[in-house]
Amino acid sequence: MTSFISIELPYSVNAKHYYAALADMPWAVWLDSGGMARYDIITAAPRRSIVIEASDAAIDPFKWIRSELGERADVIPEVPFAGGALGYWGYDLAHYLTPGDWATTKCSENAPPDMAVGIYDWALVLDHDRKIARIVSHRRFNETNQLLEEILRRLQGHIRLPVDDFRVSGKISSNFTLDSYANAFTVIQKYLLSGDCYQINLAQCFKARARGDAFGAYLKLREMSPAPYSAFLNLPQLQVLCASPECFLHVRNGSVESRPIKGTRPRSKDKKQDQLLAEELQGHPKDRAENLMIVDMLRNDLGKSCLPGTVSVPKLFEVESYSNVHHLVSTVKGQLAEKKDAVSILRDCFPGASVTGAPKLRAMQIIDHLEPDRRGIYCGTI
Repeated sequence: MTSFISIELPYSVNAKHYYAALADMPWAVWLDSGGMARYDIITAAPRRSIVIEASDAAIDPFKWIRSELGERADVIPEVPFAGGALGYWGYDLAHYLTPGDWATTKCSENAPPDMAVGIYDWALVLDHDRKIARIVSHRRFNETNQLLEEILRRLQGHIRLPVDDFRVSGKISSNFTLDSYANAFTVIQKYLLSGDCYQINLAQCFKARARGDAFGAYLKLREMSPAPYSAFLNLPQLQVLCASPECFLHVRNGSVESRPIKGTRPRSKDKKQDQLLAEELQGHPKDRAENLMIVDMLRNDLGKSCLPGTVSVPKLFEVESYSNVHHLVSTVKGQLAEKKDAVSILRDCFPGASVTGAPKLRAMQIIDHLEPDRRGIYCGTI
């Protein structure tokens, strides 16, 4: 039997000090609103962890998560998370969900897991609309009460932020050469002209040697490029720094929403030029066509888990502006069918349509053929 608990804390508009107090705890994670959305969510020390390596081909990651979550907890008004599954689902999990001859030979010894998710029993939630901070938990496990005492001790002690010592110490390199990148595009154009696909999202991976504190680097990143779906994950296998403007899936009381982004323009310091760039983006036929294609794919994906007739597009081709870019964003909504849940819709929509192409399966097969390395967490979801 679970019992919900809420412990109020002093509110702060910036969650970085809260996270700094807990950053060295196992599996410490911060879902960061970047000052642009309602909630920040911080948690650590999961009761269990689920890690799937690239070699675990026989495991169904979504069934595993559902089995570890146990019975569904009651929805608490204005509490987005009080425990559950939190972590990352890497792009290459698509290989577990779809048939095909995937290039598993791309796996390297140092590759991060395809999935790393903790099963947590508590969270520190900052509600920026109501200006409150609190620790919340369903207390599913006996150990949770003792853990919360440790959390409170840390939050009440002296909190030290990391020094800004992160530096890139080597050249930035791509996994493509200029020629191989151009050749890959030539191949894609042939696929497009033959009607094999309509759109391919070809990506390249950039790497560089670096030193210093990754959390310090994340604080700098969120200062330079704030985004409403940012995150810092301090996991045993790797540290993840994320500054994303895109909401892949939002599920609440059976209502599902996805807000795909396709179409981008740079910002200008000149207000008139900046407005012209935004207007050009919103009206450009290429950007609208790409965005509409992704919207249609998401309507199809949501339809797998949603009630017939409930999938709709209330917003199409809206411009959202961030510190460095304008984005073209649409909104797709639906209502979950009976016996479907957040895990169902994540499985049905994974990976996001905006990072693959159309049709999705064929696009992923072409990506797998042309890109030199597995994508890993890039183009996956947190």
